[in-house]
Amino acid sequence: MPDTNFKTAKFHLPGLFEFYDFYREFLPLFYTRREFFYDYAEIASIYGAPEGCLWSGGRLGYGDDNAEEVLKLLEEYGISARLTFSNSLLEERHLSDEKCNGLCELFAKSERNGNRKGIRNGVIVHSELLLEYLREHYPELYMVSSPTKVLMDLADFRAEVGRNEFEYVVPDFRLNRQFDKLNFLTQEEKNKVEFLCNECCYFGCAARKECYENVSRRILDENCPEHVCEAPGAGEGYRFSKAKRNPGFIGNEDIMNTYLTAGFSNFKIEGRNLGSAVLLEFLLYYLVKPEHQLEVREEIYLDSTLDLF
Repeated sequence: MPDTNFKTAKFHLPGLFEFYDFYREFLPLFYTRREFFYDYAEIASIYGAPEGCLWSGGRLGYGDDNAEEVLKLLEEYGISARLTFSNSLLEERHLSDEKCNGLCELFAKSERNGNRKGIRNGVIVHSELLLEYLREHYPELYMVSSPTKVLMDLADFRAEVGRNEFEYVVPDFRLNRQFDKLNFLTQEEKNKVEFLCNECCYFGCAARKECYENVSRRILDENCPEHVCEAPGAGEGYRFSKAKRNPGFIGNEDIMNTYLTAGFSNFKIEGRNLGSAVLLEFLLYYLVKPEHQLEVREEIYLDSTLDLF
């Protein structure tokens, strides 16, 4: 195993609002019992959107925890909070939405007040219209190019990385292992790449954009049927065991032995609609040393305040 002491894997975790109760118990454990966790692992951000946000996308948001309490928790540990506002079908009339603007104002205000320990908050965005609106009205927030853009073509992806508007760009998971092309990126470009590690979607799926667009339509309350995935194994739903067999999967050994040494450092974990028990399995796998996974699992499972299932 290579020496990774001088390198950090920055993880971007799901469920900012959806799993607030879970993180309220997990984060103190992560920061007070560091001997349980990989030295190279850092929680860089937690992303999500509460229920009822017109600008959200990718997945249907849920969770209605107080945004101020959510932000306060992340501020305590110096973690960036990201709003998942990746709806691809927004129109001018949607930009005045009171709830979404209120959340952006709150997240931007936190930085204006100087209480973020140097950590900035961000927004995951798809719509060009929303991107320009956010940059004009909330310049304190950094922008992340959403994976809902399904950037599979390397030229398109590299062009997106080159845009100054974005601090991070998430490529489609099918680019994850194209090292013969990815290694030609400059270090500055590599610093902006955020790989989606644990996607379970069928590797040959041709309807990924349509699926994301359907979610955007449903969030905007358009009268449309739910997208029915016809990919092989779709009826099983998400299974981590299946994700690990996906050709685009990025595991711990990959991160330590390949991606960090190649100069990549940002890794996104999906799963904000999968439940706390599945989230725990993700965190055990990516963050916790194998010899301490049982102890961490016991700490979380034995907390009577959490509803994991």
